[in-house]
Amino acid sequence: MTTSGLHAAAQWVHLDWVLLVVAAWLLLGVAGIFALRHLTLVAKVLFPVGGACGLALFGIALSAALSSPEVAVLPIGLPSLPFHFRLDSLSAFFLMLIGCVSAGVSAFAAGYFRQGEGTPPGLLAFEYHLFLASMALVVLADDAYVFMVMWETMALSSFFLVTANHRIVEIQRAGYLYLLVAHIGSIGILLCFGVLQANTGDYTFANMRAQALSPLSASIAFLLALFGFGAKAGILPLHVWLPEAHPAAPSPVSALMSGVMLKTAIYGVLRILFDLLHTQVWWWGLLLLVLGLATALFGVVFAAVQVDMKRMLAYSSIENIGLMFTGIGLAVLFSAYGMQPMAALALTAVLYHVTSHAFFKSLLFVGTGAVLHATSERNLGKLGGLIRYMPWVAWITLLAVLASAGLPPFGGFVSEWLLLQSFLFSPSLPSPFLNMLIPVVAALIALIAALAGYTMVKFFGIIFLGQPREDKLAQAHDAGGWERVGMLWLVSGCVALGLFPVQFIALIDPVTRTMVGAGMGNTVAAGGWLLVPVAMERASYGPAIFLLGVAASFAIAFLLVRIFYHGRLRRAPPWDCGYPWQNARMQDTAEGFGQPIRQIFEPFFRIERELPTPFDRQPRYHVSVGDPIWHWLYLPLASVVERLARLIGRLQQGRIAVYLLYSFVTLLLVLTVVKQ
Repeated sequence: MTTSGLHAAAQWVHLDWVLLVVAAWLLLGVAGIFALRHLTLVAKVLFPVGGACGLALFGIALSAALSSPEVAVLPIGLPSLPFHFRLDSLSAFFLMLIGCVSAGVSAFAAGYFRQGEGTPPGLLAFEYHLFLASMALVVLADDAYVFMVMWETMALSSFFLVTANHRIVEIQRAGYLYLLVAHIGSIGILLCFGVLQANTGDYTFANMRAQALSPLSASIAFLLALFGFGAKAGILPLHVWLPEAHPAAPSPVSALMSGVMLKTAIYGVLRILFDLLHTQVWWWGLLLLVLGLATALFGVVFAAVQVDMKRMLAYSSIENIGLMFTGIGLAVLFSAYGMQPMAALALTAVLYHVTSHAFFKSLLFVGTGAVLHATSERNLGKLGGLIRYMPWVAWITLLAVLASAGLPPFGGFVSEWLLLQSFLFSPSLPSPFLNMLIPVVAALIALIAALAGYTMVKFFGIIFLGQPREDKLAQAHDAGGWERVGMLWLVSGCVALGLFPVQFIALIDPVTRTMVGAGMGNTVAAGGWLLVPVAMERASYGPAIFLLGVAASFAIAFLLVRIFYHGRLRRAPPWDCGYPWQNARMQDTAEGFGQPIRQIFEPFFRIERELPTPFDRQPRYHVSVGDPIWHWLYLPLASVVERLARLIGRLQQGRIAVYLLYSFVTLLLVLTVVKQ
């Protein structure tokens, strides 16, 4: 029964409505099983209704974000361990994110999925809506049992979505790698809960909050949580599944995984660090800071040299996850030294970036999905000039690119600006070592932001600008109606987050007050339409003023051209150093665009080059960039595991007498131990 303070038994509260939306998603999934191969019913009914459920979840969570916590105990699960759910400000915030983004992605999916995806449409709808329901229940879970059940359900449903086109060997391998890393991470999370319950046998989060762990036990729980949730988020060196799974999955699934599922790991870290643990230690923050920074730099450098558009976006997601962990580390540092207002600023920057990244990265993935369906190409070297044939997709994707590059007036700029503001106040930390280190970290974050902009220029320019690199691109078609609806919804989120930061921070304020005991809501509200994180004399940002300034500049330029040139237009071929026969081969390629970054950061990569020789009859050039961590860590580890498996496999003789001997020896050893 749901409880929320004192209320009438017949009154429905927010948690009841959230569970009703989750039940609706599950029913849509079951309906997909009955409509297994009815593509029209799945695409035109189930996915749009699923998007409407997402909108309903967003509205309910928005109302719950400003309300008191609500808890529920459902009579399902194990006999002595029923399901406990809790809806507080943190879970409401992530439910808003899940509902809002899933609405846009579901609308896009209604026009995207078609026959030939490898999995029947109804089964895709079942897996898709089960995935959405499990993510919502993960952030509602209030005990370790239901959390792990929903966490594994989320992993399994997303695995089947990743391997939708399971007949392709590369997709099978990507799905297996994803599932392997997900389950290894789950072990870390499960062990973390075992430490947090402090040998009480009570695995509810309420009991964990009541425990006073020793510094050693708390540190062990933190490290286990970092390992478990870091595997799901894709931090270094547990990132290897992400560049493989995202390109393998259908584009709406990639959008949900990158835009939403990765954020459930951020939720888990925040829940354990600032809710279930009662203390923060300064070296926890330093470790998060270093890991986050390394992950962000690694991700953006690898994104800059990719030639597959979905792998590029996957590495970009690794970069953004690294920035989020960097912000969490700074919040832990501030909190450990009792600087709660600064911790609230850093945590606000993290949550703002969580939301902004969810919108613009989901939009980028669905944009690549539209390009992939129109051209059947993922390789940047075979694209180009698509703005002529896909203007809707091109212009909407451009807005997502600007948001991802951290340019105003979009949400990506606000979150990164707030994060840099957090670092500007770090010299007030009482540790001289940290005061020396933090400015270096801030400078590296500025470098990462610049490289992210470079990557987005490459992404948009190679795909949509210039001349088509293949003749078949002339047959490309623009996005359909449902796809446009989904993309417009997501781009509206990117714009709204950029233009209304003060209003959105008011929604974040209850979360930071619960987590770190301070908030920015009153400070930014005093600035009116100006975003003032600490004080007006220190820094402020006016998105509306900036937008009006840009619009006025364009208007003045347009009027001047009309007045002095009377609207005359002359078309002529561009100057090409006197060479008259231009073609697509003269354009900068994806490899050429990334070559300077590849040259500067060559120690990061494992590069294999295939260069032409004077005896070649035709041009031949190929460069492949590999992840060195595969060769330094995972391949040696796989070799050791394989050898151990062979050694243990020798125990399997296939003879009953040998197995009886094993049992007899084991019994003797057990009796010896018990006797002692």
